[in-house]
Amino acid sequence: MEALKRIIEEHLIYKKQIFKLAKSDLIKTYRGAALGWMWAIIKPVVTIFVFWFAFNYGLRAGGDVDGYPFFLWLIAGFLPWFYMQEMITGGAGCIREHKHLVTKMKFPVSVIPTFNSLSKLVIHIGLLLITIMIFIGFGHWPDKYYLQLPLYMFMMFLFFSSWALFAGMLSAISKDFLNLVKAFNTAIFWISGIMYNVNSIDVPWIRTILHYNPVTIIASGYRHVFIDKTWFFEAYDEIKCYLIVLAIMMLLALWAYKKLYKDIPDVL
Repeated sequence: MEALKRIIEEHLIYKKQIFKLAKSDLIKTYRGAALGWMWAIIKPVVTIFVFWFAFNYGLRAGGDVDGYPFFLWLIAGFLPWFYMQEMITGGAGCIREHKHLVTKMKFPVSVIPTFNSLSKLVIHIGLLLITIMIFIGFGHWPDKYYLQLPLYMFMMFLFFSSWALFAGMLSAISKDFLNLVKAFNTAIFWISGIMYNVNSIDVPWIRTILHYNPVTIIASGYRHVFIDKTWFFEAYDEIKCYLIVLAIMMLLALWAYKKLYKDIPDVL
């Protein structure tokens, strides 16, 4: 409780700086490039096109899903993945990346993962708008289920901000942990149901484990909005699993913060 109280106080004191640093982080990422922030859009679009081409024309495994073209089903799950991918690795390295704030300015460590996550969320919102326009282009207009998008965005932001605090603290102490996270990034993508429906897995215990994967939960949530047309309270088991893993991650983040925040400036 002491660690949680300290984190909340730091966020309240530095609330204005959080938004300023998120903006600065976003600008710095694409500074010097001729197309600037457009690269935040180009990279995901190219990735989606490559997978769509491979599945539709190479593997020929891209049939319609629930009456929607496979392409639309694919981008509905891919949309949150780009944010989650950035946060898995970028969140783990955010404190090291901004170590000057800790060593030279005595900036609170707990705030760094938050503004880092917020800058990635801005890009996610831009991709979300493009995705909605793509669906409109295919004749699928926004409906009442789109009202759930802020909820799933908040769920994603909350979990991966907690992850960034936990992983960022450990990575600041040991670069080996950061390298370990990067090594597992591709594996997380392929086991998280971005490219397939985890409910189609025949082995019950594997399917159960994947239902506790936050990446799977968020990707499924976005597909509930765009494809399945399902309300979040109808996916009760998914919300329950999410709350469990969120509670565990927040406890781990608080533990890491309590144990390490005094040592971070000296280590960095």
